[in-house]
Amino acid sequence: MNILLWHVHGSWTTAFVQGNHTYLLPVLPDRGPDGLGRARSWTWPDSVVELPPWRLRDEPVDVVVLQRPHEAELAERWLGGRRPGRDLPAVYLEHNAPDGRVPLTRHPVADRDDVTLVHVTHFNRLFWDNGGTRTAVVEHGVVDPGHRWTGELERAAVVVNEPLRRGRVTGTDLLPALADAVPLDVFGMGTAELPAAIGAPPDRCRAWELPQEAMHGELARRRLYLHPVRWTSLGLSLIEAMHLGMPVVALATTEAVEAVPREAGVLSTRPEVLAEAAEHFTRDPEAARRAGDAARQAALSRYGLKRFLGDWDRLLEEVIR
Repeated sequence: MNILLWHVHGSWTTAFVQGNHTYLLPVLPDRGPDGLGRARSWTWPDSVVELPPWRLRDEPVDVVVLQRPHEAELAERWLGGRRPGRDLPAVYLEHNAPDGRVPLTRHPVADRDDVTLVHVTHFNRLFWDNGGTRTAVVEHGVVDPGHRWTGELERAAVVVNEPLRRGRVTGTDLLPALADAVPLDVFGMGTAELPAAIGAPPDRCRAWELPQEAMHGELARRRLYLHPVRWTSLGLSLIEAMHLGMPVVALATTEAVEAVPREAGVLSTRPEVLAEAAEHFTRDPEAARRAGDAARQAALSRYGLKRFLGDWDRLLEEVIR
């Protein structure tokens, strides 16, 4: 089938476009948010086709995957008046947990009878007010980077984008105490100023802004993966770290409590427990290895690419009937 979608979430799209379909991505000259086209930091198959808006007007489209509220209007305009949900089958994919007055936040497509609202976690579906809109959950899948953990560096890896701007949401305020327990390497966009901002000595907190292709190898050299995020959808970096064979130490919040089994690491709502667990894995590489092996098996079982693509195929076939 021909699937129209925007390049919004690079890691998620990388998994989605591994299926047996043609993926039509709008592209604009400036490659801005509404016309980013193909990825530059991920490897995508040739079945991902960039099309400028004027080419979409006469393009055969079987289903539209909407991901932002304004995309329905864009699609109607660029598809020559064909309306997603009315003239073309459509789903609305929600990547995020709700903001605002949780759990009273009403979803933008609540009470629509012309689209299926797809959530990436059961937690997100539970906490959004979806109204009467038909909902489904297709849990994340990732391209397996392979078992690469060595744990040779007695440090914890943290992956978060813009930790200073997002603050308490990403648990940035917890990092100083955690850095006292175990040295941290924080990866992600907007992390360069983090160590100085939280007052951590250079040896206790380092910042890394790496290209995507270098990330997995560097994460796997760290002894453990630390996830101090208070409120988020289930981060793909957490699932990728589990695929790499890394033990997990995480706040027991949102979908993390479902994603990380007990044998794969330590989850708690008490930061001091996370600090103790991180210290334990730093001191005991064999315990870290065992937990990392369990994390990888759990990730392969629940978040494997085959299951992810199969779930999406079944859902899309239902929608276009």
